[in-house]
Amino acid sequence: MTEPEALPEPHDDAALADKLKESRDHIVEELRKQIVGQDDIVELVLTTLLVGGNSIITGVPGLAKTLLIQSVAQVLDLKFSRIQFTPDLMPSDITGTDLIQEDPDTGQRRMVFAPGPVFANVVLADEINRTPPKTQSALLEAMQEHRVTVQGKTYVLEEPFFVFATQNPIELEGTYPLPEAQLDRFMFDIVIDYLPEEEEIEVVRQTTAIQDVRFTPALTGAEIVAFQRLVRRVPVADEVVRYAVSLARSSRPRGEGNPEFVGQWVEYGASVRAAQYLVLGGKARALMRGRSHVSFDDVRALAHPVFRHRILTNFHAESERVTSGQIVDQLLEAVPVPRSRM
Repeated sequence: MTEPEALPEPHDDAALADKLKESRDHIVEELRKQIVGQDDIVELVLTTLLVGGNSIITGVPGLAKTLLIQSVAQVLDLKFSRIQFTPDLMPSDITGTDLIQEDPDTGQRRMVFAPGPVFANVVLADEINRTPPKTQSALLEAMQEHRVTVQGKTYVLEEPFFVFATQNPIELEGTYPLPEAQLDRFMFDIVIDYLPEEEEIEVVRQTTAIQDVRFTPALTGAEIVAFQRLVRRVPVADEVVRYAVSLARSSRPRGEGNPEFVGQWVEYGASVRAAQYLVLGGKARALMRGRSHVSFDDVRALAHPVFRHRILTNFHAESERVTSGQIVDQLLEAVPVPRSRM
């Protein structure tokens, strides 16, 4: 493995931004060795990494959700862990547990912590909605605080740390809806769909032949952490922040002056985290495109993955077959973009 180039000094944000864009292009190039198409999905995954968030990927089985995250971890040379969620999975199967071990020298027994699979840099919670909410919630502390508490003792997780969860559409048999509190902690709900015909043909061609894919690591963990700090230093105009907040506030059914369709179809709207992730995601998106400022278009481009799992529809919407995605479309039409368009 080649040694990574030295990072620019922390105060040299322009050089660090250039390196981020180069690294993004390198990552995409490496992923194309294994992943066909899905450019928009890859960009949302990379945005999640640069922000330091967690995302959920929704799609029917067989669309390479697991392969994508595993490939990303390999390209980034990060420790990867996959947890297969099943109905009988217990919280301790995720976080780890204390075990009694005997000291071979003294013969004394003592409790020793055995770390669970959550102790990795990239954790794939595969088919997270096939286990009951009690076990799903075992990830909450790790996702929010980057630590876990077992038997009253807290263990800090190694940085960088990300959780990517995959889930099947909730209509499939044997699935459980994720609790709203846990859904809100996911930055994006990335919906992955079937490929266009030509790309699907290429997938079949590749996967039915002998494959020898070798990735060239693109980044180190320290570089990812440096990029995450850079993202937070990107300036953002007050008008852009206000627009992101207006989108979130307008999605709430009991907000004063909110669109009529929101009160008609929405049970619960987006939380403050939605506006936070619109701005943070916009910063990362701008850097990946070689810009040093966030535009209104950055915010609008991320509205669907940020809002679709945070807007909970009521029975009127369900009876009329109105989806959260359609509500987001109407929100983008109803909430005006400030005139000083960037």
